[in-house]
Amino acid sequence: MEFGLAFSYVFEDTDWFKKIALAALVSLIPLVGQIFLIGWALEITRRVIRNDSTPLPDLDFGENLGKGFKAFVVGLVYALPIFVLMIPNFIAPVLVNVLGDDAGNVIAVIFSICSSILVFIYSLLMAFLLPAAYGRVADTGNLGDGLKIGEVFKLVKKAPTAYLIVLVGTLLAGLIGQLGVIACGIGVLLTYTYSMAIMGHFWGQAYKEATGGRVTSAASFEIPEP
Repeated sequence: MEFGLAFSYVFEDTDWFKKIALAALVSLIPLVGQIFLIGWALEITRRVIRNDSTPLPDLDFGENLGKGFKAFVVGLVYALPIFVLMIPNFIAPVLVNVLGDDAGNVIAVIFSICSSILVFIYSLLMAFLLPAAYGRVADTGNLGDGLKIGEVFKLVKKAPTAYLIVLVGTLLAGLIGQLGVIACGIGVLLTYTYSMAIMGHFWGQAYKEATGGRVTSAASFEIPEP
């Protein structure tokens, strides 16, 4: 894993500002823009996996949106257990009404604490699994490969340190993404897009580490000839 490279590779591209700015502008589209941006980051992941000499992609709205939709579905499926684990928090107020203030409040607090602990544990697990799932989708181009939890878990098991580095890098990227706030909100658009480029690179690096550099041919993810 090359930690610093994930932050610096962008600036090795002579057109880095144009590419970041165009992706940032597209991200302004409600919901669609965010899905596009995830797909754009996934294209970076694919290029890193395949050792492409130009990891930072040009804007391809349709292609990136399609990849982003796959990543969005994968992320949604992995997040479903969080909603299930939060159910006790919604039941707690009902128990207060049924059992009375004293007993109800005690049970509500217990439910809330247990639910919060379980959500935290699963969220931490998801922070390891989701980048691996994204790596599989980027490599094969198939949505289903990102949902094969057993295979995804094997990737994390083979390279736990790599995915720990991804977690640390993601946290730093998130901080960088918020730096643009000092520019009255306009700068955050660029820094957030840059943070996605960082994360896409980390996902690709970790996947290569876990697979020993092996890739799966996927025609739908090939770079089109100019």
